[in-house]
Amino acid sequence: MRVLAALSGGVDSAVAAARAVDAGHDVTAVHMALSTSPQSCRVGARGCCSLEDSVDAARAAEILGIPYYVWDLAEEFEETVIRDFITQYEMGRTPNPCVRCNEFVKFQELAARARVLGFDAVCTGHYARIVDGPGGKELRRARDIDKDQSYVLAVMGEEELSRVVLPLGDVSSKAEVRVEAQARGLGVSQKPDSYDICFIPDGDTQGFLRARLGEKRGDIVDIDGNVLGHHRGHYEYTIGQRKGLGIDRPAPDGKPRYVLETRPQTNQVIVGPAALLSIDTVLATDLTWLAADDTGEVKTLTSAPIGTDQDECLYAQMRAHGTPVPVAKVMRKDTDTLELELVETVRGIAAGQSLVLYRGTRALAHAVINATSRRTGVPPADSGRLKKTSEYAK
Repeated sequence: MRVLAALSGGVDSAVAAARAVDAGHDVTAVHMALSTSPQSCRVGARGCCSLEDSVDAARAAEILGIPYYVWDLAEEFEETVIRDFITQYEMGRTPNPCVRCNEFVKFQELAARARVLGFDAVCTGHYARIVDGPGGKELRRARDIDKDQSYVLAVMGEEELSRVVLPLGDVSSKAEVRVEAQARGLGVSQKPDSYDICFIPDGDTQGFLRARLGEKRGDIVDIDGNVLGHHRGHYEYTIGQRKGLGIDRPAPDGKPRYVLETRPQTNQVIVGPAALLSIDTVLATDLTWLAADDTGEVKTLTSAPIGTDQDECLYAQMRAHGTPVPVAKVMRKDTDTLELELVETVRGIAAGQSLVLYRGTRALAHAVINATSRRTGVPPADSGRLKKTSEYAK
């Protein structure tokens, strides 16, 4: 099989490409240049897309003895990821740029180019599994749940599952990948992981947005409309935020305040008690369904052991590293809209975040959260019945 391996310059993609070669595939490597100023895109372990990354990717391809090319996708990345990120925050939403990048750059632009050039599949270093199931290819969580990236991959859709190779889905840990890289002589074996948002390498998201949207001063108010403070732009705040609110006046009960809502129309940030963050109903749009053989029917609310490949429970994950939440009811409003009722309340869920629906370890669907609400008579978020993320998918 002719395989196009995406080499980021990190250890994961290098080992993934090496495993694809070992599997007997005809592998060609490509490095996607996503920044117009690559020399400024890495600060320590933060960010990616640096000149260092492109050099490391080229060296890995040389060691593996495979052809290597650099594709300039900076314009596509700017248009589909960075501009969307800025626009979403300006609208009072909290986007996930990694999901957007996987959707439009890695599994749309890259895959489309690969098909035109005659490649059968794209290989990446993502931690997730694609397995053969009764209904066809299935996207499942990685064996190493701490590194699982199925959440950001579900947006690719069912059609792409047969054209993607994920060699790291079954590894036990990142340490195993580093040991393998060292044994293969890959110089990136001890290279630190990149994290945070790659195009904001210093981690200052507020500063990044302020530089592009300008300072737009407004009021911070409580749920009764009382002005408690002022901000430099509503886009600097997100639902559930507690720190950095700039409020001098304590709440009457002495408890912390949290961001409940941002209102772009009036340039206000609404704050209040933690209890008002709790929601249990989620409406999501831009639906992508990955499992033609699974309608999302709720079959059980409990399972033992939880999170295994045989688990029949439905879960909603609404943050990249968030705890999967058991789902009590799934309603397909139309081909583009999904509404979920959760078994328990959760806090701090913002419009714009990605929602991935799982059955056990299998990703069934991806959608973008558009609105949330609270039913009555549902156990609160602090009931302690929800398990930690590490207890799932093992």
